[in-house]
Amino acid sequence: MLDLLGMVRNLNRPALLVRSARFGVDDYRRDVHLRRILHTDTTPRSGEAVLRLLEIEVEMDDKRQAKAADYSCARHVEVLIALMGEARVLRATTPTMVT
Repeated sequence: MLDLLGMVRNLNRPALLVRSARFGVDDYRRDVHLRRILHTDTTPRSGEAVLRLLEIEVEMDDKRQAKAADYSCARHVEVLIALMGEARVLRATTPTMVT
């Protein structure tokens, strides 16, 4: 699980995308938003959700960088909001290791 959080932490995206997503993360409702983004009837566990969202986000960022006609900034922000929200859930439910 900690590797997933590290992957999220290491994302390097334009500041405007990140700031936009931060505005929406407090209103994120996983039972509604996550199922719509992932096109699923059931809500997956946080770890699985983060992994799937990372895959979607990487594809979206590739489209952004390629200036693809089908790239949607609004959809990208929506995915980043879900990714941030799921990372919060994962962080809250993952026990911390004491060294």
